[in-house]
Amino acid sequence: MNVVFLGATRGMGRALARQMAERGDGLFLLGRAADELERSARDLDARGAAGPVGTARCDLEVPEGFGAALDAAVDAFAGAGGLGVVVVTAGVFATQDALEDDPALLERMLRVNFANTVLFCEAARARLLEAGGGTLCVFSSVAGERGRRTVVLYGASKAGLSRYLEGLDHRYRGRGLRVVTVKPGFVRTDMTEGLDAPPFAGEPGPVAARVLRAIDRGAPVVYAPAPWAAVMAVIRRLPRAVMRRVRF
Repeated sequence: MNVVFLGATRGMGRALARQMAERGDGLFLLGRAADELERSARDLDARGAAGPVGTARCDLEVPEGFGAALDAAVDAFAGAGGLGVVVVTAGVFATQDALEDDPALLERMLRVNFANTVLFCEAARARLLEAGGGTLCVFSSVAGERGRRTVVLYGASKAGLSRYLEGLDHRYRGRGLRVVTVKPGFVRTDMTEGLDAPPFAGEPGPVAARVLRAIDRGAPVVYAPAPWAAVMAVIRRLPRAVMRRVRF
């Protein structure tokens, strides 16, 4: 399949893109740093991606560039079966304390994780539907499942994103658009470096493999690592009085 990636130069995006390359998928990378894009593209070429891996500048903080970046990817795949999948792993993370102490960081996180990600997904959705359908896979988080004292602000941004993606799936699946919402728990990447790892912490490789299976199936929601599906099933059912007391 032909895949456009926003966020493939590091962390979970890099792990997932590498697994796609190794099985021979076509890839086109979007990101804000040209040198990182080029290094990642050459790495994926060497791993077996179908055809040269193309790149285009795209910054989640600059919505005005979304359309042109996606059009560059559509053009790149025009003679190779067309665009089939768009994957979004990019975003902003910060701890609750850091967000409370820095209003500018808070505003940036809310804008990038929700408003601008939705705008990018809308642009991707339109192009996938124009091509007759496809898959939009977006990384949200288990932090958005319930209001939790340790991730009030980051969780709110991901809760909004998850609800948008769920509605998008309801509205457009009948027209051939499969929306896959990824809800990772704690994964050991550069984003979580320095944080205490909770139980069920995952590694990028196995988590990426689980996400790739979900993309292939068109599963609406995937929790990764797998134990988080059971953990969050319990968390969703806890009374609010209990949620106030748990440090989770």
